[in-house]
Amino acid sequence: MTDLAHFPLAAVVAADRLKLALCLAAIDPGIGGVLIEGPRGMAKSTLARGLADLLPGGAFVTLPLGASEERIVGSLDLDAALGQGRAQFSPGLLAKADGGVLYVDEVNLLPDHLVDLLLDVAASGVNRVERDSLSHHHPARFVLIGTMNPEEGELRPQLLDRFGLNVQLDGLPPPAERAEIMRRRLAFDADPAGFCAHWAVEQQRLRQRCLVARTQVQHIPLDEEALQAIAERCFAARVDGLRADLVWLRAARAHAAWRGATAIEAQDIEAVEDFALRHRRQGAAPPRPAGSNPAAQPETSPAPASPDQGPNDSEGQWGELPPRSVAMGQRREPPRWPKKP
Repeated sequence: MTDLAHFPLAAVVAADRLKLALCLAAIDPGIGGVLIEGPRGMAKSTLARGLADLLPGGAFVTLPLGASEERIVGSLDLDAALGQGRAQFSPGLLAKADGGVLYVDEVNLLPDHLVDLLLDVAASGVNRVERDSLSHHHPARFVLIGTMNPEEGELRPQLLDRFGLNVQLDGLPPPAERAEIMRRRLAFDADPAGFCAHWAVEQQRLRQRCLVARTQVQHIPLDEEALQAIAERCFAARVDGLRADLVWLRAARAHAAWRGATAIEAQDIEAVEDFALRHRRQGAAPPRPAGSNPAAQPETSPAPASPDQGPNDSEGQWGELPPRSVAMGQRREPPRWPKKP
């Protein structure tokens, strides 16, 4: 636990899908972290801090946008090198985040090579440093949580795919939820210790459930039936590569552990489908629901383009009049000048 009181995750109003995704990533950090998309003011950092309190280490490390690679991964301790003549490792932010949460706000504004580095370490659980005559590695098993506002820029598809789970937050909660959010926030700001004490039982129940699931998840088999079902659905979604299949399978197993089950069931696969596929779908048309009548929703074909139009000129050039057909009998002959005498 950290010294500063964090808003308890158990006290967060609604956001049930996001809370579930965060807990699944905490149960199995090998899932590869969670990317949260949504506008500002949606309590993304509050949820991330609340998750840290559920983990054994309880560390919560924020990665600033201007951080250098050396500050993130660690570097050579210059004092030891100059004063004692020996190479010694100076830990970075990844070492401090071990056992807790590494939070990256506006991850889409971070340089691509740093995002790639973070995702590598989050997936492997080990930070390896090879530079300046220094060879060092240390555990870095943390839950990576990245947030972004799509209006401020997108992540490249290659990096987007490497986040294990993806959750979209709704920026317009209903009035009743908005009012309750304000009540709880004001109560926390007025008396953080008293507010946390009020929610201590619920928070402890959530923490215990998460810890038990972390212990049990490795005993749940990644069975052939679940593997086959997920592979078929990823193929139907036209997902590139195999990362979605692996993440989906691990997330389904974590969900089974979250329920206290001993095997992956259909409900576990369904519960995490959107988390694993939302940022990886290739635009395939979803299957029609059973019993639907295709004739009830006829598809309309676009009007044929003019032969003079290119593939991107469906509306022609600006100011250009559409061509009109002229009957043969109405075609005007060019004027004939009289012959010279």
